[in-house]
Amino acid sequence: MTVLAGWQRALECTRAALDRKAYDLAVLETGRISSIADYFVICNGRSDTQVQAIAEGIEAHLARQGVRPLSIEGLPRAQWVLMDYGDVVIHIFYVPVRQFYDLDRLWARAPRVELPEPFQSQARSQKTGTESG
Repeated sequence: MTVLAGWQRALECTRAALDRKAYDLAVLETGRISSIADYFVICNGRSDTQVQAIAEGIEAHLARQGVRPLSIEGLPRAQWVLMDYGDVVIHIFYVPVRQFYDLDRLWARAPRVELPEPFQSQARSQKTGTESG
C-alpha cells in the first residue's frame, strides 16, 4: 500500500481529473486557515455524466495506489460531487452549481497553488477548450 502525503495526493487527484478532461481546475491550500483539509481540488465537468466520470476516475486512480476515500457525496445526481480523502477534499461541479456556490470566493483567503508542469499546461488548455497533444 502506498502512503501519499497531502501535496502528492492533491497532485494525483489533479492528474486523474485532468485525464478525464476536467476544466477550470484550481488547487487551494486550505490547511493554514481550516482544519477541514490541507488542500481543496476544485474542478468542473461539462455535464453530470462528465462529473461522474471525473469522480470515478479519481477514485479508481487513487484506489490503484491503495488509497480509499473517507466518503463520497453527491455521485448519483452528479451536480456537485465531494470526495473526502482526509488531507485532500475534491469538489467536482457541474458548471452552474459551481457558479451558485462560488467556493472560489468563499475560500478566497486560501492561496491558489501553482501546479507543476505538465499539469499547469494541461489545465490551461482544458480551461480554454483547446486540446494539447
